[in-house]
Amino acid sequence: MREQQEGGRSPAMCPVGYYTVLRQSKEPTYLRLEMVRYARAQGIKPAARYFHTTVRTVRKWLRRWQPGSLAELHDRSRAPLHPAQQITAQQRAQALELKRQLPSWGAARIKRDHRLQLSERALRRIWREAGLLRRKRRKHQTKQNLRAVKQQWRLFEQTCIDTKDLKDIPELWPQIQRCQLPLVQYTAREVVSGWQFVAYAQERTLAYSKLFAQIIITHLLSCGVKFKDSRFQTDNGAEFVGNWQAKSDSAFTQTIAEVRGLSHHTIPPRAHRWQADVETVHRLIEDEFYEVEQFTSRAHFLAKAATYLLWFNVARKNSYKENQTPWQIIQAREPRISPRINTLAPFFLDTLFMQKLDSKLKWGYDLIPDPCFSLNTSCVRE
Repeated sequence: MREQQEGGRSPAMCPVGYYTVLRQSKEPTYLRLEMVRYARAQGIKPAARYFHTTVRTVRKWLRRWQPGSLAELHDRSRAPLHPAQQITAQQRAQALELKRQLPSWGAARIKRDHRLQLSERALRRIWREAGLLRRKRRKHQTKQNLRAVKQQWRLFEQTCIDTKDLKDIPELWPQIQRCQLPLVQYTAREVVSGWQFVAYAQERTLAYSKLFAQIIITHLLSCGVKFKDSRFQTDNGAEFVGNWQAKSDSAFTQTIAEVRGLSHHTIPPRAHRWQADVETVHRLIEDEFYEVEQFTSRAHFLAKAATYLLWFNVARKNSYKENQTPWQIIQAREPRISPRINTLAPFFLDTLFMQKLDSKLKWGYDLIPDPCFSLNTSCVRE
């Protein structure tokens, strides 16, 4: 690259600019070395013209360079020698304790919810040094972002219902065996606000799904929710549609169709992305609840699930919904809806189903479960 003037002629210009080569170079030290050598032989200004850079840049590297050494031609750190804010031992310990308690939470959320003074970058650096950062599993297929479309929907226009296997969670499985905890979670999530409701059972059955829908509908109607061209969306599981050879609608579908303004829709086969809203809360409840909590009995499990559900609907801010909670969105959209909508606690579907069946056999008619049945100690204490 270095050229000497010959015969009084000016040397040829470098065809590529200094900064262009610098950005594309894996080792810019040797480029700076050639520029320094050229400046010593031809002068600073000719070197600046030849390398398409400024006189100030050539002079800077010429002053730094020591003959026989390349160390001074490396980039220097631009970090301040005396940062304005030092991370104290107490701040570091608090950051590590919160991350150990909430391993699935990110830096932005922990900083916001716990009002930490440290920056997100500082939190990630602390966790990385302690080996607490873990790589999240990514889907092979990117979900289509329909956030803007769903914001235009009416409140309770669509509620997604699905089930979740609890026995597949490694942190929960030993407790399931020890405390006889339920194996299946029934979940309903309203798309616009993100409001969530869950119940539990030992298995998936059409009878439990029907009872789950009855409880949700009764509770929502009692809180002032009005269904108008609304739908409950599910997949094509047998617990929702019954036998695929059936000639008529399932009991679950019929229960929903009996309510004016409400219908049951099923997603196309293998179109699981249509249930993205409820699948998202399945991942969240696993990360935030099942993986971090310890349970001593079925009653203790139900009580903690009720606390988590109340926190999720009333206090947990959703960054994908402009940092609002589900209840804040419901209040803004439909102020007439009662706050009691957040008071329906989780329950055991199999226990309630047997109570309902016993009452039917005893009194000769079908009892509709009370929305506040969770206060019944016989349903909670086992």
